[in-house]
Amino acid sequence: MSPLRLLAAACLLALSRCKTVRYRTDEEGAPGTVIGTLADEMPVKAPGEMSFRLMRQFSNSSLVRVREEDGQLSIGEAGLDRERLCGQAPQCVLAFDVVSCWRERYRLVHVELEVRDINDNAPRFPHAQMALEVSESAAPGTRLPLEVAVDEDVGSNSIQSFQVSLNSHFGVEAQTRADGARCADLVLLQELDRERQPSYTLELVAKDGGSPARSGTATVHVRVLDANDNSPTFAQSSVTVELPEDAPPGSLLLDLDAADPDEGPNGEVVYAFSSQVPPEARRLFRLDPRSGHLTLEAAVDYERTRTYELDVRAQDRGASPRAATCTVIVRLTDVNDNAPRISISALRGAPSAAGVAYVSEAAASESFVALVSATDRDSGANGQVRCSLRGHDHFALQRAYEDSYMIVTTAALDRERIPEYNLTVVAEDLGSPPFKTIRQYTVRVSDENDNAPLFAKPLYEVAVPENNPPGAYITTVVARDPDLGHNGKVTYRLLETQVMGAPISTYVSVDPATGAIYALRTFNYEILKQLDLRIQATDGGSPQLSSSTVVKVRMVDQNDNPPIIIHPVLTNGTVEIGVSSKTSRDSLVAQIKARDADDGANAELTFAFLEESQQDLFTINPSTGDIVLRGDLSEELGQLFKVILTVTDNGRPPLATTATVNFLVTATAPSSIQDIAKPSSWEGKALQWDIPLIVIIVLAGSCTLLLVAIITIATTCNRRKKGNNIKSNTALKDQIDISHLEKGHQEEGSQRGNMFEQGFAATPSYSKEPAPPVAIWKGHSFNTISGREAEKFSGKDSGKGDSDFNDSDSDISGDALKKDLITHMQNGLWACTAECKILGHSDRCWSPSCGRANPHPSPHPSAPLSTFCKSTSLPRDPLRRDNFYQAQLPKTVGLQSVYEKVLHRDFDRTITLLSPPRPARLPDLQEIGVPLFPAPSTRYLGPQTETTEKA
Repeated sequence: MSPLRLLAAACLLALSRCKTVRYRTDEEGAPGTVIGTLADEMPVKAPGEMSFRLMRQFSNSSLVRVREEDGQLSIGEAGLDRERLCGQAPQCVLAFDVVSCWRERYRLVHVELEVRDINDNAPRFPHAQMALEVSESAAPGTRLPLEVAVDEDVGSNSIQSFQVSLNSHFGVEAQTRADGARCADLVLLQELDRERQPSYTLELVAKDGGSPARSGTATVHVRVLDANDNSPTFAQSSVTVELPEDAPPGSLLLDLDAADPDEGPNGEVVYAFSSQVPPEARRLFRLDPRSGHLTLEAAVDYERTRTYELDVRAQDRGASPRAATCTVIVRLTDVNDNAPRISISALRGAPSAAGVAYVSEAAASESFVALVSATDRDSGANGQVRCSLRGHDHFALQRAYEDSYMIVTTAALDRERIPEYNLTVVAEDLGSPPFKTIRQYTVRVSDENDNAPLFAKPLYEVAVPENNPPGAYITTVVARDPDLGHNGKVTYRLLETQVMGAPISTYVSVDPATGAIYALRTFNYEILKQLDLRIQATDGGSPQLSSSTVVKVRMVDQNDNPPIIIHPVLTNGTVEIGVSSKTSRDSLVAQIKARDADDGANAELTFAFLEESQQDLFTINPSTGDIVLRGDLSEELGQLFKVILTVTDNGRPPLATTATVNFLVTATAPSSIQDIAKPSSWEGKALQWDIPLIVIIVLAGSCTLLLVAIITIATTCNRRKKGNNIKSNTALKDQIDISHLEKGHQEEGSQRGNMFEQGFAATPSYSKEPAPPVAIWKGHSFNTISGREAEKFSGKDSGKGDSDFNDSDSDISGDALKKDLITHMQNGLWACTAECKILGHSDRCWSPSCGRANPHPSPHPSAPLSTFCKSTSLPRDPLRRDNFYQAQLPKTVGLQSVYEKVLHRDFDRTITLLSPPRPARLPDLQEIGVPLFPAPSTRYLGPQTETTEKA
């Protein structure tokens, strides 16, 4: 075995035994004075995990307090007074028991607190004045007993010495009595002469041995009597008597006899107790004053006082009485006259007198339950006690210390099996004959939450008719918990699941207190045939324990759906079936198909014709719905026969559907008639299709096609933009780079904003195009296109709304629109922004904000520019609003729809817009430069007709 396991075993062994701890403290300490800490005495130093509790048997908890966290002992509110606790006992020990708990293991700690005496009491005499008489003929050395002084302190703090005031005739001498008390005698030092001094007054002082010493005083009055020749004398000055403690009252202890040789009154002797005999002894013993018989007046107890010292004074009755003293010591002998006493103190539970203790059912083996103390007031073998425990083997008795025992558990406890144990504690002494004491004791097992609720059945199956009203009762589930109180209080709840896309709590509800299940909606067997519920039962313990069960709610079909005729298709409850006039008898002319949404017998259908119908020509199979011709139709061509068809189910009550069947006699071949009458395989399959599934498939296909179209258009536009930019850069170096600006606007607009800086420069135009280039505003920049390229615009209406010009759809040749296009191009071209591609075009298209000049100078000479602030729009001619028309750029320029406005001006130069090196923010643009062109002297006529037609 490893050293670690040996150490753990030693610790457990130490924990299962009782430990005795001794402390010392002085009496009269201030409340709250710390005596010691029990945690420091434990073998396992774990203050944070230990707790201490004072046992109930120590009823006067105001003397000593125990702190629960670490077992610190301190003086209680009442304080510790040794004289009040222990009286004149030479040693005062306060014993009590403390239970320590560490990791659910209880340990008994026996504490012995010795209360040490301090010199807090001064000696005192019973009477402040004492009177003594002495004969003048008394010889020196005669002793006169004095009253016994009392000091409640013990040991060195008790009376140690006596003193008498200075005089020439008397002295004082201290001595120790048989019971340990200190007393004093007044001793005659020299002869007395009554005639010279008849009395003496002395001051007697009793002093203890404390530091500082305390003292008490009394005044002694001594009266000198006239001489008497002889004094009484005892045969022995001290006599010892042994008395059994069970001696009955009236028993004779001793016959005292004092002799006085005088005659008459001087020889008559009277007996009495001296003043030093305490009142308790005077109550227990009786002295006959005439005979001197010492008898037992009351019962004595060895366990209370074992020795009595009696001073008997014999005195004659002369004029000057003389006395003698005899000391009688009575020693009691012990007999087995006390039965053992049993005291049981529980760790927790009712007071000791109730005889009930509580122990948790979760307590481990050898857990402490109660402390049993067996005492016997007898001494020796008569006071030795042995104890035993009877009743159940789940509990045992272990010796704690001296005559104290512990009741501990020997096995695991289960309150649900045995909630209470009746034990018997037997205590027997070793006397002869022995005395035995029997005490009944009850141990009740306190409940712990160690049992989860248990359902009566692991699976509940219940049938509920459909079409139930909301709130209908379904069933009740019951779970039992054998625990007590909150540990056994069961609450029910429904565990959430999804049923047909909805929480199950929308279908049923559970009463948390009773477990009753109620429906929250009307059930339809045709939609929901079974509902599986999981009910959880939880107790109220800490931690909570729970269990669950499954409730299968099966819907019972009701006949709530009438039959439906599905073939042939009815029109307003009527169907027409063509029958060939050449059809032979017993031929199948039609087949009726019907269905019923119910189940079982409620869905079993019966086909029939009403009695008033034409049953002589046509009959129907009640089970299959096959209509068979029974008559001859060769002479009935063109006739219409009407029958009433009923389809009935077998429910209770039955439901029926009625339809009118018109048989039209035709001249077609019988096979065609039969083919028409019988449902095709395709129709049968169509009826079985799932309509929601078809809708989903159609929608999914549409979305897929739309997505493919969007991707295709976006890819085509991007490819054509790139091709157009390459063409523009190589063919027209004076053309503004639109694609670069649009690309920067698309890629960096979200991060830096739709802003840039623009620079304008005018350069001479050397174009060889048949028409001069046209400047347009497109998006956020100017661009130039040739007149020939402008001819490529289509004049077809976009369909975005009403236009202010004629639609080219009405003109097949398109010549009028082309002519109008050329006319407008002579006046210049004006373009709207990119938003028009989404929102549509109008004659109020907004213009972009103005920009500032390009910081990169152009190598060409600058043209005069007009500037305007960013809050204004580019100038428009309000009188020429009718010149706006809608056009579509060809696919080579990106499928863009723009508004164009042709200004009636000619150009001798073009405007070049250079792409900025980086985008700029639109709010930073303050101005934009626009070229100022001189008014042309001639008008632009446009390209040739052939070129236009080619476009």
